[in-house]
Parts: sequence; structure tokens; C-alpha cells
Amino acid sequence: MTWEEELEESICTIAQLEECIGLTPREEKQLQKIIERHPMRITRYYLSLIDIKDPNDPIRKMAVPSEGELNLLGSYDTSGERENTKMPGLQHKYSQTALILATNRCAAYCRFCFRKRMVGLPTEEIVRRFNDAANYIEKHNEINNVLISGGDPFVLPTEVIGEFLERLSAISHLDFIRFGTRVPVTFPDRILEDEALLTLLENNSMKNKKVYVVTHFNHPREITQKATDAVDSLIRSDVIVNNQTVLLKGVNDNPEILAELQNKLVSIGVNPYYVFQCRPVKRVKNNFQVSLYKGCEIVENAKKKLNGHSKRFRYIMSHQTGKIEIVGIMKDCIYFKYHQAKAPKNIGKFFKRKINKTAGWLDELEGSEGT
Repeated sequence: MTWEEELEESICTIAQLEECIGLTPREEKQLQKIIERHPMRITRYYLSLIDIKDPNDPIRKMAVPSEGELNLLGSYDTSGERENTKMPGLQHKYSQTALILATNRCAAYCRFCFRKRMVGLPTEEIVRRFNDAANYIEKHNEINNVLISGGDPFVLPTEVIGEFLERLSAISHLDFIRFGTRVPVTFPDRILEDEALLTLLENNSMKNKKVYVVTHFNHPREITQKATDAVDSLIRSDVIVNNQTVLLKGVNDNPEILAELQNKLVSIGVNPYYVFQCRPVKRVKNNFQVSLYKGCEIVENAKKKLNGHSKRFRYIMSHQTGKIEIVGIMKDCIYFKYHQAKAPKNIGKFFKRKINKTAGWLDELEGSEGT
């Protein structure tokens, strides 16, 4: 079976899901209502990681729709993606970085996805003519790197990925190219079974522009032998692999689990990059977001269990105004720093807000208007 055929065997209907993990009639009805709005896709591999006897299993919470998604608190565009869109599928928020949304499909549809508004759904937000996006990048010399995301670009045919790399590598002012993908976590066979993809990435990294993969492990149990082998294949193909974790209620909101995750990542050659504060997305916020106050406690207690390499990540909030590092708590305030900013003058800016123990986002803290 090819990886494409294997992907087609994914769990996409409630009937398929019920056969695998068992659902009550009430759950079936609720979940059907949810996936009519936000589709479900779970690879057979990722489904195998779920402990079906545990209703609170963290892998299940990330992959299987739940009643919590009926809660509409939040927004579908929490980081201002729409206002930074220059043409369909191309965003330019930070001076040096262009973001291309190459597809609306993923190997698995994570229930905490911050692009829930578009993933798995008909959308006008993905790139229509890649060459137009490349032409924009070519004309903006300040752009020195491109992030290809989605959806998940690694579900695209290898030939298409090759076309992307060929076109972007011809742009002299680009230093490197990134792919944002959860495939090593949810569908490692995509990497392990396609030697052509690995050869393509290796040739590009060695002869043209360096290739980075930014992947997305959230729980230690996702670091299986297959996932490790997929990561190792990428590293052997001269690809640098970084990881972005999202702090998620009921998944990794525990210092022991978060520390185990970061340590395991380093042990398989993956660089911890960010731990993201979960965004206040509709159908996500109430179900997955922890408060900033609790998040600071979790991150600081996790760091006490980490060595220098495994604590290299920054605790970050991807806000409308920029990537804001959540530095920590002192007395009655939370301290922040702009790690990246839409307005260049804000880069590096420190500021503080009074603690609100229930607030999960900057805008919920007193005095945040105009930050």
C-alpha cells in the first residue's frame, strides 16, 4: 500500500470511529454535528496510539471530536491572519518571513487547530497560483525565509513539494525554507515510505537553500519508534528539525509531562523551538486553553527538570500584534517581551500586566488595549 492509499484509509466518519473506539448513541449524535462543521481525519497509525479504555487519553483528546467543540467562545482568527494576507495563500506579517498556505488538508485534523476556520473545509485562503506568491517574495528583498504551511504541506505530492523548492530556491535573497508539518507525528509512513521525498529534501539542503522542518509533538507518547525513525530520516537528509508544542489542557498541562516531552525531543535530535499558549479559537479555547498564570507555573516547573538543550524553547503567545514571549511572574504582574512584532519598533519591548488568574490571552488582561 502506498502512503497515498494508506492516507485514504484514515478515519473520517463517525461510523468508522465507532467501530474503533466505541461511542454511545448520544456521543454519535453530538460528534456527527461537530464534524459536519469541522471535519475529522485520524490516520490509522495515530488512532493506534489511543488507549481506548481511557476516556481522558491525551491522544484521544487531540484527535477525536468532543462535546467541548460545541462551545463557541473565542474567535476564528486570533492572530490577525486575514489582515496580513497579501493574496490568497500568502501572508506577510513579519518583515523577514513570508508564510504560504499551500493546502487546506492534513493527515490528521487536530481538534485544537488554530486554523480551524479553514482546515478540511472549502476555502479561499490557500495559495491558488504559487508562482504569484513567489513573485511577491522575489520583489521583497527584506524577506529572507519562507514558511510553507497549511494545512500540512507534506500531504501534497512529492512532485509539488519539489516544484515549490525549485521556485523558491531560485530567489537569491532567501536564506532558508521551512515546512510546518505534523506528519512525523501523525503519519510517519509518509516520510518513511517515500525515498523520493527524502532525496528531494537532501538535494535542496545541500545544493540550494537549507530546508527546515518545524514539527509538532505535544505529548511524550507521540514519540514512538516510527516517529523517531521519521525524524532520523529527515536529519540524515540534511534537514534541521525543530518542534513547536502547544500547551493544552488535558494533554500536557503538567510539568512532569511537559518536561518528559522536551527531554525526549532532544534525545531524538529534535530542537525545542516554541511552547505556544493555546490560542482563543472558537471551539478550542474552552476545551484546551489553560490560563496564562497556570501556564507560567507549568513552564517554570517543567524547566527545573530540563537541561540547557531541552529548555531552549520560549513560551510564546502568537498575538495579533506579534509573537510575545511570556517571560514569567513577579509579585502581582506577568512580564512579557515582544520576540517578534508586526510593528518593528515593538521588537524587544518589555511590558507587564497585572495578574488575572483566569485570563488566557493578552487582551483579557487589564490595560492591554493598544499593546
